[in-house]
Amino acid sequence: MIDRETVEKIKAAANIVDVVSEFVTLRRSGSNYKGLCPFHNEKTPSFIVSPARGTCHCFGCGKGGDSVSFIMEHEQMTYPEALRWLAKKYHIEIRERELTDGERQAQSERESMYIVNDWANKYFQGLLHNDPDGIAVGMQYFRSRGFRDDVIRTFQLGFDLPDRQALGKAALQKGYREEFLLKTGICYKNDRGELIDRYAGRVVFPWIGVSGKVVGFTARVLDARTKGVNQKYVNSPDSEIYHKANELYGIYQAKRAIAKEDRVYMVEGQADVISMYQCGIENVVANSGTALTLQQIHLLHRFTNNITLLYDGDAAGIHAALRGTDMLLAEGMNLRVLLLPDGDDPDSFARKHTSEDFRKYIESHQTDFIQFKTDLLLKNERDPQKRSEGINSIVASIATIPNPTLRDIYLHDCAERIGINEATLINQMNQYIRQQRGLPGQQTANANHGAPPTPQQQQKLQESKVEAMIVREVVKWGDVVIFDNVQDDEGNTFCFTVAQYVHYNLSADDLEMQNPIYNRIIAEANEQSGKEGFKAEPYFVHHPDIEVSRVAMQLTAERFVLSESQQVKATPETIRRNVMHLLLDFRLDIVAQRMRDLQQQILAARNDRQRLMELMAQFKDYQTIRNQLAKQVGHDVILK
Repeated sequence: MIDRETVEKIKAAANIVDVVSEFVTLRRSGSNYKGLCPFHNEKTPSFIVSPARGTCHCFGCGKGGDSVSFIMEHEQMTYPEALRWLAKKYHIEIRERELTDGERQAQSERESMYIVNDWANKYFQGLLHNDPDGIAVGMQYFRSRGFRDDVIRTFQLGFDLPDRQALGKAALQKGYREEFLLKTGICYKNDRGELIDRYAGRVVFPWIGVSGKVVGFTARVLDARTKGVNQKYVNSPDSEIYHKANELYGIYQAKRAIAKEDRVYMVEGQADVISMYQCGIENVVANSGTALTLQQIHLLHRFTNNITLLYDGDAAGIHAALRGTDMLLAEGMNLRVLLLPDGDDPDSFARKHTSEDFRKYIESHQTDFIQFKTDLLLKNERDPQKRSEGINSIVASIATIPNPTLRDIYLHDCAERIGINEATLINQMNQYIRQQRGLPGQQTANANHGAPPTPQQQQKLQESKVEAMIVREVVKWGDVVIFDNVQDDEGNTFCFTVAQYVHYNLSADDLEMQNPIYNRIIAEANEQSGKEGFKAEPYFVHHPDIEVSRVAMQLTAERFVLSESQQVKATPETIRRNVMHLLLDFRLDIVAQRMRDLQQQILAARNDRQRLMELMAQFKDYQTIRNQLAKQVGHDVILK
């Protein structure tokens, strides 16, 4: 692991203007620089680089950060990879932290497996491009599929000779250990103890992870041999470095295009990915016939929230589209579906159309999941029972969406499209939500067209702007002393910084922000406040945790910077007043939410007099607290 001193040295050497200029044309704009955002398409520059802060930020899409996070986002690298990229640029020698014996052994085994996979990948490619059988058989097969030579090299496709012992012998002669040939699954042993090549006589598709390392292989028998063959495809077995459920074919080649287009197309097979990429649609990946997993969705979430399922229109394609719908919705993905005409899959369709025609077809024919399921389950269906089942299936899908506003919109659209009373759908959806959350009790429709969540659930679903404003003050002014010479009951004198005051104020009533990153920033700022030289804004903007850095950057980024003579100087007094006001607003928000929750409970308990009286008493207490808080912030609240 890279030691802390080296990380600090890299960050200190990295000049944000210098780094960004390698990828973006920048023009000076006052004390900052401006250019077209590399993360989304725009015509008017909204990407601002601030040399003084050492950060960049796009006011169009919100992406940016310091030099490390910029490289991570632009090059789709991990944190250590981005540090190594910058170290190489600035000729900084990487110093590694001494690993434990266990860490060293695990890392050594994983690295050895990657090295063996890399050798095998080059071995397969060498056979495809240089061996007479590879050229005559393997290359002929790929060309018969319409793959261009440059695309074959981009996806590092290969070929394996029919001799089932050739690869093992070649690997051992090169000094690679049998142990790692077996652990990666490239080879296995037969009953006689002989080392057997798993992929012999097949064309080979390597699986390349996000970082560019080969994690596994899929090998396919050639067309002439598929008839009667039990296994058309052979995949690497699960190993320390490869779990098929965690990987997406084509992600390495597609990652930049996915981030740039802010959309990913999901197809079924490797050939679909390659043909669409060759057609000019590069933001495409495949899960290769496996059921979509949470790990794969989380991998895509790193690059985009928008996904289009793109399958052929036969029964298998429809099943594949339905299989992952609810899981994608539950994970907050914005989902669209496109089934291609009968007889076509993405591979064949891409080979028959130009990139422009394909994109136009997608734009005009993709639908949201409601329309997709409506057409599939309800079109021309007259049987009341089957229509009821179809409608319930659609509502159940809507119920998985975590965003209550989006649920509301989809439910309203659903009611209009299928001609069902919206209140009926609301009641049904509430029931599904209750089942998902394991909540007991009677269904209760609310004004937001969703089930009545607890205060904790409500806080999780709806992020408060007041929270963001409080944390912004902590990031910008966390080290500033706003209370001086405060005495406790024992006569001890001490001071409060912004961070310490916010932390103490919230902790006193056991209050937390709904965003865990916000809680972490407040706690860490409070901890750092006692250390000499702590400056909150640079500390968090350049934080080693990329998520903390990104949040801090977004909270403090300013699109326009006034000249020094026009700036209003913040003082400890103005900062103190602002922080105190925001903390009161935060409490008001919590009380208001708890009152809304009590109102829902009162409605549900109208037939239980004792419970009703208890809830009414609690509601009255909260009314008193609300009005006391409102008085402090100068609000005029009328009792209701």
